[in-house]
Amino acid sequence: MQYNSWLYLLAFLGVTVLCYYLAPLRLRWTVLLGASAVFYWISCGWLLCVLPLTALGVYLLALRMERVKESGRAAAAALPREERRLLRERTQRQTGRLLALTAAGAFGVLFFTKYFNFAAVNLNALLAALRVPARIPGLHLLMPLGISFYTLSAVSYAADVAHGVCPAQRNYGKLLAFLLFFPVITEGPVSRYGQLAPQISRGNRFDCRTFAFGVQLILWGLFQKVVLADRLDRYVGNIFDHYRSYSGIVTALTAVLYTFQIYMDFSGCVDIARGSAELFGIHLAENFRRPFFANSVNDFWRRWHITLGAWLRDYIFYPLSMSRGFQRLSRWSRKYLGAYYAAAVPALFALLAVWLGNGIWHGAAWKYIVYGLYYYAITALGMLLEPVFLRLLPALGLSREQRGYRIFQILRTFVLVNVGMVIFRADSLPAAAFMLRSVFRPYRGGSLAGVLAAQGLPLGQAAIAAAGAAVVFAVSLLRERGVCLREAVARRPIPVRWAVYFAALLAVLIAGAYGPGFGSVDFIYAQF
Repeated sequence: MQYNSWLYLLAFLGVTVLCYYLAPLRLRWTVLLGASAVFYWISCGWLLCVLPLTALGVYLLALRMERVKESGRAAAAALPREERRLLRERTQRQTGRLLALTAAGAFGVLFFTKYFNFAAVNLNALLAALRVPARIPGLHLLMPLGISFYTLSAVSYAADVAHGVCPAQRNYGKLLAFLLFFPVITEGPVSRYGQLAPQISRGNRFDCRTFAFGVQLILWGLFQKVVLADRLDRYVGNIFDHYRSYSGIVTALTAVLYTFQIYMDFSGCVDIARGSAELFGIHLAENFRRPFFANSVNDFWRRWHITLGAWLRDYIFYPLSMSRGFQRLSRWSRKYLGAYYAAAVPALFALLAVWLGNGIWHGAAWKYIVYGLYYYAITALGMLLEPVFLRLLPALGLSREQRGYRIFQILRTFVLVNVGMVIFRADSLPAAAFMLRSVFRPYRGGSLAGVLAAQGLPLGQAAIAAAGAAVVFAVSLLRERGVCLREAVARRPIPVRWAVYFAALLAVLIAGAYGPGFGSVDFIYAQF
């Protein structure tokens, strides 16, 4: 069931909202659990069984971790200091093993359903190169909806229990309601137990202001998805499918349009999800923060898919960089390379794991791994050369605070991001390499307007897309300057507010990519 379908927006969401506010406050979480199960069943049928089984394993192991820690605390109270220290270390090892078992189980299900065939193909190629006759058979596997998202949420919950960030949930149904929550199951944002689960469990009273904000977000998400992203889909798909026929300005424009399309598609989906949750008084984490105003690749990833980046930072980067081995590396770097590299060198090794994880998380293909390593190479190069830049910029009479230099940084980052998006979208690494090279060859196949029209974006459709892009840019610029448009609309008189709502609804209904020449376009990130 698509978030932008009438089945979801009117029938499913409308009935769920009605049932939620009619139910007793203490039982409202059960309405969300039931609605989430129905949503999942409609979307992928019997694969619904996978998630409750995964959640059951996480639930039982988290309870076991809690009991180990409680028994350790109780036993330590009557022991001398040295024995307390030894008991604490033993307890930490036990909870660490239980956490490792939980993560292995959750990621094992993810690996089997999403990566098994990819691993089998590559292992078979390696065995063939080594002249080993054995082969691993491929399997016809179906990937459960949203498995990459709820796996991260499940593992972060277990880690938070192990580290004492939150207590273990003793009600299996409430843990399942958190993991299965229907607005986030398809494309996130990646949810943390401590932020989302209490909002689901306690039940929320109807609040007109929050409900109106939810409607605003849904309309804004629909505008991004059906007016902009879906309108570009046919053109972008045609060029990427026939990339050898194009070069120069056509290829460069297609890369830019795909970057814009995937942003509008993903951001639009998340805004619909966040708006849907706000109808129930539940606030989801922000997942995008004007990424195209970023002045570096690092800044871009602090603004793009924020919750995935935060998960990788908290559960991969920090544990690795604070481990004993990395601390020893830091001391060695300080001794031989200086204070700056004492922090930079260990961070570079930890970031390699982060960017590999980022790439692999997106899909079972080498292009996604290279996509992650591409950003790692840029990040590593920037960190290693930072001392050089700090000396070079003043020598050239430049400052990072200058407006012109900041604009240069934003444009440079945008170009680097577009290169990454070509790798991400192309059918294969050779196709991506061909397209990136072809940008530097002039296109001699006719006018750009003719190509746009022939491949699915005639002048009228291009004008609508350009006007929509201008609206998005204006909104983003205002938000970047600290203007909260939701609050601004909420402060207006009722006639003005309703005029804004109806204008947004009409824009979606009239300018949406429907009818002849347009088909139903799945959300891009739903495949991950």
